[in-house]
Amino acid sequence: MDPEQHSVAKEFDLYNESYEDTVNASLPFSKADFFTRVKIDYFLDILTRHGIEPKSAKVLDMGCGIGMYHKSLKTKVGSLNGIDVSSECIEQAKIMNEGVSYEAYNGGRLPYQDNSFDSVMVVCVMHHVPVKGRREFMDEMLRVLKPSGLGVMFEHNPVNPLTMRVVNNCPFDADAVLLKSGTAENLFNQSGFKDPRSRFILSIPPANNTLRSIDRLFSKLPLGAQYYTIASKP
Repeated sequence: MDPEQHSVAKEFDLYNESYEDTVNASLPFSKADFFTRVKIDYFLDILTRHGIEPKSAKVLDMGCGIGMYHKSLKTKVGSLNGIDVSSECIEQAKIMNEGVSYEAYNGGRLPYQDNSFDSVMVVCVMHHVPVKGRREFMDEMLRVLKPSGLGVMFEHNPVNPLTMRVVNNCPFDADAVLLKSGTAENLFNQSGFKDPRSRFILSIPPANNTLRSIDRLFSKLPLGAQYYTIASKP
């Protein structure tokens, strides 16, 4: 494992049993569970809008940590796999989420065959991947996707001041290198994905379908606390 990646893995090993509490402590106005539900709803919407039926989709969560999203998500997709460089977090995820297939890996080649998944999701992970390792990370995402499969990356919006306040208050984000949406799109392009595009979310708290529709009205403006970038495998 790359020394920088090893350092990240060991950092997250320390939070395997306190990850959610640590995130909640850094949020002055909400709880992690709310953001978890919002991103699950957006992820399922994204799949549907791109012709992928969630109930039959084979999904990989790349950099899954303790699997905070998986208790709810596993009942809404065909099958769910999670992988992370933190072996301690993976062990905790296995305890928390029966029915999900988990693997720990060294941050290099993924232990899956080519063309294995309908979608790969990467949720607030890329800012922890060492900059020099980002290209390999994206190349591996592309490799394990099926043709026309969809890569979905959620990230913090570094232009949003409230986001930066949360990041600065979160101890395991101390060494994070946040990336703007244009950088995320370039990463997809460089690895050979097709038509990468970004949308901003959480301009308002999208707690239901109506509010999510309003949130989408602002999605092309860099106002939201987070954004997603999507692209498909040719």
